[in-house]
Amino acid sequence: MFRRIGVLVTTRSRWVLGLGVLVVVLGAYVGIGAFAKLQTQGFDDPGSDSSRAAALLADRFEGTADYVFVVRPADGSVDSPAATAAGKVLTERLRRDGDLAGVTSYFDTQAPPLRSTDGALALVTASIKPGTEADPGAVLDRYAGKDGAIDVQVGGSEVVGEEIGSQIGKDLGLAESIAIPLILVLLVLAFGNVVGALVTLGIGLVAILGTFAELSLLGSATDVSIYSVNLTTGLGLGLAVDYGLLMVARVREERAARRDHQAAVRRAVETAGRTIVFSATTVAVALASLLVFPMYFLRSFAYAGIGVMLITAFSAVVLLPAGLSLLGDRIDAWRVPRVRGIRGEEAPTWARLARFVVRRPVLSALPVLAGLVVLAVPLAGINLGTPDDRVLPTSASSRQAGDALRSEFAGDGTHPIEVVTTSALGDRALADYAERLGGLPHVVRVETRRGRDADLLAVVTSLDPRSSQARQLVEDVRAVPAPDGTQALVGGASAALHDQMSGIGSRLPIVAGWLVLSTLVILFLFTGSVIQPIRALLLNAVGLAATLGAMVWVFEDGHLSGLLGFTPQPMDSSMLVLLFCVAFGLSMDYEVFVMGRIKEMRDQGMSNEQALVHGLAHTGRIVSTAAALIAISFFAFLVSSVSFIQFFGLGTGLAILIDATLIRGVLLPAGVRLLGERAWWAPRPLRTLHRRVGLSEAVPV
Repeated sequence: MFRRIGVLVTTRSRWVLGLGVLVVVLGAYVGIGAFAKLQTQGFDDPGSDSSRAAALLADRFEGTADYVFVVRPADGSVDSPAATAAGKVLTERLRRDGDLAGVTSYFDTQAPPLRSTDGALALVTASIKPGTEADPGAVLDRYAGKDGAIDVQVGGSEVVGEEIGSQIGKDLGLAESIAIPLILVLLVLAFGNVVGALVTLGIGLVAILGTFAELSLLGSATDVSIYSVNLTTGLGLGLAVDYGLLMVARVREERAARRDHQAAVRRAVETAGRTIVFSATTVAVALASLLVFPMYFLRSFAYAGIGVMLITAFSAVVLLPAGLSLLGDRIDAWRVPRVRGIRGEEAPTWARLARFVVRRPVLSALPVLAGLVVLAVPLAGINLGTPDDRVLPTSASSRQAGDALRSEFAGDGTHPIEVVTTSALGDRALADYAERLGGLPHVVRVETRRGRDADLLAVVTSLDPRSSQARQLVEDVRAVPAPDGTQALVGGASAALHDQMSGIGSRLPIVAGWLVLSTLVILFLFTGSVIQPIRALLLNAVGLAATLGAMVWVFEDGHLSGLLGFTPQPMDSSMLVLLFCVAFGLSMDYEVFVMGRIKEMRDQGMSNEQALVHGLAHTGRIVSTAAALIAISFFAFLVSSVSFIQFFGLGTGLAILIDATLIRGVLLPAGVRLLGERAWWAPRPLRTLHRRVGLSEAVPV
């Protein structure tokens, strides 16, 4: 198949590129509308008890506190005449707003829960009017800021989502403005010329535009998270660098072996092209594991990741070779003086490292393993949570409102545990139920509210909604039996977190089984060994544990929080799963890169030790250079003001660097050397199967 592709792209290169340009233009046109269709939510399990409670609330009640307006007087307390007058004006404005309903104001009710303990702040809450699609950004613009004698901060779940989405959009533009020029400069140095760098970067832009088009189409049919855009840009740029370096370096290597240019391109497609397709398949298969989760936040990353992998691989195996075929000798045009660049030959530094590791595998591996274990230690103390306003900078309105609610009010009545009955209760039954719920530990009060053939009991607690104690209180609330004749659904922020963690935890065995099984099958097909896949899984586990431990140390324990400007808090369970799956897939990417060349050397008759040395010498510089460049595309996310985007960028970049250097450069050759010929063992039936259906990098010369 790859030989036929090589012939096609060299004999019909103009046609191939022409069709490619048309597809890219169409993709760009479709992809323009992607951002308007993507969502800022998706962290909750739609089939959970808390999601059903939220749906029942929306259907049977005028609304809950979708918006929270924190009112701070310019002078004095909220009870001063000037503040009271301004607060009543604000309340009337909110009631006249056609997008809002269910306005509850301290300035009307004088309810103590709506006044801070020192009288410096007051609350007004409102919900989204049923049947409308309120724009949280418009609400924020209309009401946030100074309003006469008062200053208003707007918070609530709707505004948090709006400000996160808006901030990510700005941060993405800034990250790309940093990453793309930097990657281009480093690519020029890596290739030693400008043309090779430009065609490789072009592959990344094709992948990004194509995936935006895919997300736009999916966004019209189902819920897709806007956060998947970050993965699209990071992977699109990074993998284009990976695959571009591999393909161009192989063309140069074949040209150095005295093949004519067209033959060199065909040979590169047959060898490097096979590795690229196999690599993309392994990463796509790993990301496909995210599809088992019920949260569309996680599924969206599978949509984006699989799309960008397939589009990048196609572009690198078809469009890039067609372009290289047309360029001819101009592939080396616009050279940088005194910079040789990657040309596919053995790298002396990597050859020396490989020979050292092969001669002294234990001495080489032990310090690396010890260092990775030290990095993994903080993972033992991990705490899990979900994103709230604290992922935003302190300058954000919803963050300021959230900080005020947590610090100034006795029990946050805007984030209660919400108990919704499926039918209306009598007065006595409702009071009795509220009394039993109020007797639970950490409950400050229970507020009741009548709806259409349903009742709401808001269990207000002094606990942080994301704490383990709050999640235990959810279980305690659910254990209190509802009055006879009705069913009670328990929702709210704490219940949503409890159900999200349950939804993720119940599916983790499926994900782990999928990753293990797919790795065993794919690497067996690639290497013909049953030992190599097991060795790869163990090394991946070590590298991932080190990465996740480092992320706990930084983002939960708070180290580097001053430098990066985030608030330390429990690890976001969804982002943790996402980082694990993406990093696992990318580690398999480099596994295939390195093992593909080692396997090729063995198939050419080299011994195990010779294949390790020459395979690493040929691929080490390409892999480390590609890893450094793809890491830059993710490290650029550190400019974000949203902490879980910083987490994803730093974690993915660190995982890539650890894998491409310590794992592939030291632990892989040390492990294969210690295993010896056993590393390539498989039972006789499987060896027979591999000869029939297995894939090999070796191509007849």
